[in-house]
Amino acid sequence: MPAQDLDLKRYDQRLKRPAAPDALNWAAKPVATIAVLKFGSSVLKSPEDIPEVVSEIYRHVRRGEKVIAVVSAFLGRTDALLGQARALGGARDNKHLPRYVVQGEEQAAALTAIGCDRVGLDVRALGVRELGIVAEGPCEEAIPVRFEASELEAALAAHEVVVVPGYGAVNEDGEVVLLGRGGTDLTAVFVASELKLDHVRLLKDVDGVYDSDPNIAGDVASRYAELDWKTARIVAGKLVQRRAVEFAEQRKVVVEVAALGREAASLIGEQPPRTAPAGHPRKWKVALAGCGVVGGGVLQRLLGRPDLYEVVGVLVRDPSKPRDVRIPEGLITADAEHLLDARPDVLVEALSEGPPAARLHRRALERGVHVVSANKQAVALDLPGLAAAAEKGGVKVSYSAAVGGGSPMIETVRAARELGEIAEVEAVLNGTVNFMLDRLSHGAAFDDALADARAAGFAEEDPSADLEGHDAAAKLRILAFEAFGEVLDDADIPRPVLDADAVTRHGGCGTLRQIGRCVREDGEVAAWVNLEPTLEARLFRSLRGERNALRVVLKDGRSFVCRGRGAGRWPTAESVFADLGELVRSEGG
Repeated sequence: MPAQDLDLKRYDQRLKRPAAPDALNWAAKPVATIAVLKFGSSVLKSPEDIPEVVSEIYRHVRRGEKVIAVVSAFLGRTDALLGQARALGGARDNKHLPRYVVQGEEQAAALTAIGCDRVGLDVRALGVRELGIVAEGPCEEAIPVRFEASELEAALAAHEVVVVPGYGAVNEDGEVVLLGRGGTDLTAVFVASELKLDHVRLLKDVDGVYDSDPNIAGDVASRYAELDWKTARIVAGKLVQRRAVEFAEQRKVVVEVAALGREAASLIGEQPPRTAPAGHPRKWKVALAGCGVVGGGVLQRLLGRPDLYEVVGVLVRDPSKPRDVRIPEGLITADAEHLLDARPDVLVEALSEGPPAARLHRRALERGVHVVSANKQAVALDLPGLAAAAEKGGVKVSYSAAVGGGSPMIETVRAARELGEIAEVEAVLNGTVNFMLDRLSHGAAFDDALADARAAGFAEEDPSADLEGHDAAAKLRILAFEAFGEVLDDADIPRPVLDADAVTRHGGCGTLRQIGRCVREDGEVAAWVNLEPTLEARLFRSLRGERNALRVVLKDGRSFVCRGRGAGRWPTAESVFADLGELVRSEGG
């Protein structure tokens, strides 16, 4: 019997089993909503596509959501595995075949988790058995009937992101089974339904459902903003698995069909069909200032998206210096005015010095150029002036990457501020220092820990900004401005020097951390950076390597936290790209 003709209603009673008494009630959790994102082989063609998938996951995390990423095998992988199995006599309904074929999804899930970890996301990957979907029926066309969600719920409680394989499940005998071709759609819909979520987002290589193939019909094809279940079964058959649509209708789960990095989507639900103009994001002209650790990573990502970004210039101090990233011919310059004369739409600034970068910000904003900066020293110099210059120029200035690297600290502070008055912000803000303290806690000598930080690309040749607390103090000034609207003087933020003597004074490294705090008491804002043990603060005590973390406490006692890699090329470049993505989406992209 064809998969689309199976009677799903006979499974209806078992689909909605009562929750166990100790099960987590995710629908009632007010702290973080859950986004179920499905990535098919049209967007996850090969491991080279993982950075773009990670960026999609990251943008949901940075706006306060926990993410369940459901992934398909890489393009062609399922057919290859099926072919290999069938060549050895694995005909249809061979119970051993699914165990082999589902390796494609599990491999993609593991690699996606590795990609998430690279940018500092707190991630866990599950296998088909750990995911806990129990299905019934033919081993290649099974239907989900029950959800053993304990491992997924535990993973969600402990992590920001959980990556799971689609397409596979287990039957009542514990054997792996498949959910039919395109079954990753069904996995995503089923998981969202069982977690009592009202929508699921399917990421495709098109920006929604069309009434005809836009690759063939071109501009004649119309994109649906909304469409009902019946229409979806007619027009979306090649885009969304039919059984997934039927499950979504039964469970009243809205299916969003969208492209990577886009906000707009086609919504499949109960509403009557309605078309809307297709979005055609323009190509953004980007000028890059700085091509070191962070700038080099940003350049690689920019060059990997020629459909969306055109690099019009790269500003460096010494054009003759060898770099680990190739700068395309004709783009390199040592003249800031020459860079801006290329008339970019946005300046991405990743220079190592504060004052020259701050002057470049001002010149760009005066010319009506958006600014995205990863430079805490430059941003902290004059935050009100920077905001005023952006408003006067009719453009935006973004600086999420300037604080916390890949950890969305600024977004967390802004989200907390919208919910109440902030009383205190405390954070581990310097990835280099935390990396060194972690090495020291494992018995390394101070000079060796510093050498390791340099070798890992975290510490500069002159590490004084990190070790003397200047870096943490600059970030703390930015957080104080975001939390309290106050501009603090750098000289009013005390900070100790981290050196071998300081470690000795604290009785060895142990759980020592460099922590920045800013508080408001009796209307006054005070801030300081300190070296202190974190025996009681599990959030900070558990940080390893270059990871950073932040806690925001409201006056009513509620607290909000975030964590991530606070240094390194890829976490910081990811944060820059998130700011760029917000700019693109702000203009309808």
